[in-house]
Amino acid sequence: MELKKGDTAPDFKLFNTEKQEIQLSDYRGKNLIIHFFPMAFTGVCTTQLCSVRDGIHHYKNDRCDVVAISVDSLFSLSKFKSEQNLPFELLSDFNKEVCRSYGAFIENFAFGMKGVAQRAAFVIDKDGKIAWAQVLPSPGELPDFKAIDAVLNELS
Repeated sequence: MELKKGDTAPDFKLFNTEKQEIQLSDYRGKNLIIHFFPMAFTGVCTTQLCSVRDGIHHYKNDRCDVVAISVDSLFSLSKFKSEQNLPFELLSDFNKEVCRSYGAFIENFAFGMKGVAQRAAFVIDKDGKIAWAQVLPSPGELPDFKAIDAVLNELS
């Protein structure tokens, strides 16, 4: 299912690296950027999340927040978050339900691995609607950070 601007963002309940349950409704009243990434500790995924980290002053404030979701275990994500000094929530979609509901799922990944999150980015407005969506066809591509910035400026 392809999500587009104006659609209601699919709800989720996932665990973060501190073993706390986080849900979409926790962010109601704020804009939210959701980054999906295939696997922690891989090159492009590290670049994606470190780009968010390095621009965090644009993204994480009283009007906006950021989460990143992969199918990695919360234990792997905890180590990745610590090593990369990531100042936002990493959420484990170990059962692969949320990435499927957002249309960000790859059945066949590299090296015969099956079922990972497809690289994608979504901006959810303060009312829980999709304001922008990008699901990338190749895991080697990065989200359009300039487009994310432009959408956030429109929502401010």
